Amino acid sequence: MSSPNARRPLAERMRPSTLEHFVGQRHLLAEGKLLASALSRGRLPSLILWGPPGCGKTTLAKILSDEVGAQLAPLSAVSGGVKDIRQAVEQAGDLRRMLGQTTVLFVDEIHRFNKAQQDALLPHVEQGTVTLIGATTENPSFEVNAALLSRCRTLVLEALDEAALERILRQALTDRTRGLGLPDDALSDDALGALLNVAEGDARSALNTLELAATFAAARGSTTIEHPDVEEAAQQRVIRYDKAGDAHYNTVSAFIKSMRGSDPDAAVYYMVRMLEGGEDPLFVLRRMVIFASEDIGNADPGALRVALDAAEAFRFMGMPEGVLPMTQAVIYLACAPKSNSALTTYAAARKALQHSGNLPLPKHLLNAPTKLMANLGHGRGYKYPHNFSGNYVAGESYLPEDLQGQRFYQPGDNEVIPRPPGLDPDAEARRKAAQPEGPSPNPYHKNAT
Repeated sequence: MSSPNARRPLAERMRPSTLEHFVGQRHLLAEGKLLASALSRGRLPSLILWGPPGCGKTTLAKILSDEVGAQLAPLSAVSGGVKDIRQAVEQAGDLRRMLGQTTVLFVDEIHRFNKAQQDALLPHVEQGTVTLIGATTENPSFEVNAALLSRCRTLVLEALDEAALERILRQALTDRTRGLGLPDDALSDDALGALLNVAEGDARSALNTLELAATFAAARGSTTIEHPDVEEAAQQRVIRYDKAGDAHYNTVSAFIKSMRGSDPDAAVYYMVRMLEGGEDPLFVLRRMVIFASEDIGNADPGALRVALDAAEAFRFMGMPEGVLPMTQAVIYLACAPKSNSALTTYAAARKALQHSGNLPLPKHLLNAPTKLMANLGHGRGYKYPHNFSGNYVAGESYLPEDLQGQRFYQPGDNEVIPRPPGLDPDAEARRKAAQPEGPSPNPYHKNAT
């Protein structure tokens, strides 16, 4: 399995040179979006491209420069300094004076520049001597000087989704000029899934792994790249996990049932298995929030807050540190006391509604904002609980007449909230004995009678 021009890495050979062949970032390049509009006018503003590795920042900078007919001056912030900036700016000035051509100064990993180095760019960007395109994997709000940031448009590039990565991989697999020149079926489905898994949205990583996996397949005399070839190329065990298939649903089921069974070890294990398999962490967090209400509920009302806090912390922290609040929350949810009364109460009330339909509301519960409504009996006989001992009216009914006496809420043994007096006969008897013969008037509540 060899390919032409094999001396250059596959990722470099497959680098697109036109927007037509550029894959991904449609939210920036689609018609009517910022970059598409700028290119249609033939003018490119200074940009900060912020995104994860392998999402196309460098490639996009080169293509944008070509699209506006500018000279690209690449500079690495890792090895470059103020001297290199001055040299690039001087050459840009000469080019502009002699040929009228603009220069795009592309600074890769611009967050590596210190304040003095970033300040050195300011006057030249402001005067238009160069159009700056800075690429960074770090949040520019923290890593790029405010003065420089204010003179640039910050564009957020996204990690490539699996559809985009598959398109890139298949093109590299079959391209006879720049790629591996293999038939489309030379990559097994398992191997493709493993490549998508280990790449995590990084096209460069995916292509490098594909190239090495093809070498391993050829070494064992095979014409097909298989899952073990990808594992060997990636130097890591690739978890088999189909996010749209049985593995997805089975692992989620095991995760939830382990928390329900109060086993923190198993629950964390299945969470890790999902995350390492490429599952969306927000999907896992949503399941945790649902679980907090469905399986814990009022046995520990704070569990819902723990799950929501974990989701908020993850959004703030991102990966990989975001797995820590997730793990903390899973341990808490698994160890918390359990009650499914929220689920059973809703189900019972829904069943009653489906069976009986929309029954007439009790008249004493209706609002009476007008004289006509009052004359029709709306609100008549309503007893204001706060006017009674214990803030409870013994024997009062609030359900429609045909449903009176039904109990939807059956509190579990673990629930920590006080039971309503109607479900505590002793408390009801005590309150009834302590109640006055009639309600005390409340001048601040018009329905107090």
